[in-house]
Amino acid sequence: MSKGVTPQSRDYAKWYTDVVQKAELADYSPVKGCMVIRPYGYALWENIKNTLDAMFKASGHVNAYFPMLIPESFLKKEAEHIEGFAPELAVVTHGGGKKLEEPLVIRPTSETIIWSMYKKWINSYRDLPLLINQWANVVRWEMRTRLFLRTTEFLWQEGHTAHATEKEALEEANKMIAVYRDFAEQYMAMPVLVGKKTENEKFAGAVDTYTIEAMMGDKRALQSGTSHYLGQNFAKAFDVTFQNENNELEYVYASSWGVSTRLVGALIMSHGDDKGLILPPRLAPYQVVIVPIYRDEEGRSAVLSYIATITESLEKNAVRVHVDQRDTVSPGFKFNDWEMKGVPLRLEIGPRDVEKEDVVLARRDNGEKKTLSKNAFLSTAAALLDTIQQEMFLNRRKFREQNTFDIGSYDELKDVVEKGGFARAYWDGSGEDEKQIQEETKASIRCIPFEQDGSEGKCFYTGRMTKQQVVLAKAY
Repeated sequence: MSKGVTPQSRDYAKWYTDVVQKAELADYSPVKGCMVIRPYGYALWENIKNTLDAMFKASGHVNAYFPMLIPESFLKKEAEHIEGFAPELAVVTHGGGKKLEEPLVIRPTSETIIWSMYKKWINSYRDLPLLINQWANVVRWEMRTRLFLRTTEFLWQEGHTAHATEKEALEEANKMIAVYRDFAEQYMAMPVLVGKKTENEKFAGAVDTYTIEAMMGDKRALQSGTSHYLGQNFAKAFDVTFQNENNELEYVYASSWGVSTRLVGALIMSHGDDKGLILPPRLAPYQVVIVPIYRDEEGRSAVLSYIATITESLEKNAVRVHVDQRDTVSPGFKFNDWEMKGVPLRLEIGPRDVEKEDVVLARRDNGEKKTLSKNAFLSTAAALLDTIQQEMFLNRRKFREQNTFDIGSYDELKDVVEKGGFARAYWDGSGEDEKQIQEETKASIRCIPFEQDGSEGKCFYTGRMTKQQVVLAKAY
């Protein structure tokens, strides 16, 4: 344990909140349900954002920005969409001291405002595809909130694309869920299941919703990113047509996709322990933190001069490094502080290390601590960070495999829910069956995995034979 963090085994929810606050990621806002993202937490979000932004641009997308205030009538144009978001809407009724002629909704998502603009911008097949992403904040009036995982206001990106054919829009939706999978696994070191949501679980207004689902440290699922094939639903609602190559008017096809600051919560719960965060090197604000140890001004000067040669070499190799020169706290406090903040590598350097040209190296992921020469460290630092990244991913994949169970009956599902984990099962039930299961067990169908082995089995709930398998779990 560190700095008064509640052990995971005692109270996982309290552990999570303790870590968010004590690692200085976020704090509670004076506005109920909102959060203030602190600099360290925002640096983590910036690394997520910058990495994803580069991936989006590499796949042909461009960024734009749309208003956060949406005319209420816009949302009412797509009936299923407004019905899905109605309980979560925040509505502005007054502005400038006067009652507004039409209430304005603070965006819960931007399909409606964006499609009102696409109607102006799209006329011909030559205007397509339109591949736009925006980084923004959204507001959903949540009743039960938790820092990063579910807050009234949160940050996210939302991609909105328009296409001439159904095939192109479907390819886009599938391509972007694959981008999310690559990001989760290669940068977050977080293995995910990729699949389609059931009709009950899909996005309001979508034809199909695709998802990545991750297993958290308490064996519950977290929906970590979604991509939606919207068909022509929003195009028809906003009368967005284009003249195709045969000079015929046709409604455009669409996709939308997004991830949010919920990914910070996913990082915490995927890798954290009772000492706090464990951050994957590719996203950590600092990959290496150096703690200088000295007793007098002469020792301070020698140690800091020695450290400067190390930081210069690391920075040349694009390693993010920070030297903790705080004089108001002890080295021991600093060790605990950086453990709490999940920095992958910590170097401890004192006068003896300077004399021997050594460093004391501590790994956050496995607790290993050893002394090695400065040159040995500098020549292997980048490779060691890659090793940590890969081992963190493999560790979490093994954890998921150990806690995924094949079930053949409803009682077996209840057993899995009781002990925690993912239940994999054949499924041929109805939407009503699905609702009944969720009411009775609190578990839901997280996804219909894209990877199906083609075998046939008996539905665990109805007893009917089917080739479709699903994964069920309790979720955040």
